[in-house]
Amino acid sequence: MAEATVRPAEPSDAAEIARIQLVTWRAAYQDLLPAEVLDGFDEAEAEQTWRHAIERGPARVFVATEGSWHVGFCAAGRSPEDESSAADGTPAPDADQVALVSTLLVEPRWGRRGHGGRLLAAAGTAMLANGLTRGITWVAEADKASLSFWERAGWTADGTVRTLDAAGRPLREVRLTGTLAFELRT
Repeated sequence: MAEATVRPAEPSDAAEIARIQLVTWRAAYQDLLPAEVLDGFDEAEAEQTWRHAIERGPARVFVATEGSWHVGFCAAGRSPEDESSAADGTPAPDADQVALVSTLLVEPRWGRRGHGGRLLAAAGTAMLANGLTRGITWVAEADKASLSFWERAGWTADGTVRTLDAAGRPLREVRLTGTLAFELRT
């Protein structure tokens, strides 16, 4: 295996991040998202969105590389209060210390090589340095591969669910929570 690294994303990474998002969604979410959502993915628009996030936040974006290839990315930042609230809207007691991992994707052909764990560890370290103590993420309930990844990272479902409208088709997500301090196993 070539050298694998994780680093903060730079604006010049935005096109590769958008490409990874498109390839990963089309491969991993073809059974979860309607075809019109996947077919309607605008890679140029996604590139601009990621460039803005990298330059201005609010999330921090990290990229994983293997050799000269971009293989994955992660975005994490302080969680908006409504993301960490209870299902009835009651704010979490530690709402000001919760990080939201909004995206963590590794291109399928680069999977099972530790890139997701390295991305999560880098994001966790950055969030801890920003005074955050706990993380949350939302995962499609039917996405067994992602749920398994988060379970291996020590995160668990906290009982909160939401249903998104995916082009007229309901997409049920579960909220997971866990530590931001990760020990990588080699």
